[in-house]
Amino acid sequence: MRFSLVPRQAEFYDLFTRAGENALEAARLVQKRFSNIPDTTIGQKAVTDLEHKGDDITAEIIGLLNTQYITPLDREDIYSLASAIDTVVDYLDDASELIDIYHIESPMEQAIEQCRILVGSTEHLANALRGLRGLRGVSKQLVALKQLEDEGDAILRDAIGALFEDDKVSPRLIIQWKDIFEALEAAIDSAETAAHLIGNIVVKNS
Repeated sequence: MRFSLVPRQAEFYDLFTRAGENALEAARLVQKRFSNIPDTTIGQKAVTDLEHKGDDITAEIIGLLNTQYITPLDREDIYSLASAIDTVVDYLDDASELIDIYHIESPMEQAIEQCRILVGSTEHLANALRGLRGLRGVSKQLVALKQLEDEGDAILRDAIGALFEDDKVSPRLIIQWKDIFEALEAAIDSAETAAHLIGNIVVKNS
């Protein structure tokens, strides 16, 4: 593998923008799936396709990183951020897949609320990635994302508590929904992890 001496720095920003948009699209699709249970019009394959698309974008970023002598950001930051965004979509795919694995037949309001947080978080993440090139408005997006993540923590506590309020709920259903709530929370947390990395990049390059 040979390094290129021709700068292709703008391509990194374009790829990060695409990765952010893909994560947001995946979050919106997962929200639709959880909101429309048991409607199967939007299948898991559509979410998994976006997960594969995210993998391809991540591979493009790493491939570009491995061939560029000069990069617009620290090499380790580029790699870590690309991996973090990819993880967001991985967790979204995992959470959505549980609908089919557990044959969920009716929605729960707390999961729909978690999906609302996810869409908001990935929207702020996508906006931050879009502004990364000139560091324009990035900090504002990160603050808003953090506020949503805090709200997500409260929703998770309420969601798990609600599972144990009704003695008629079967232990199997409790376990299934607890897994789903925690999978959705993992996706929310992963968006915050990506946001932290962007925040560090802003500090380094301001």
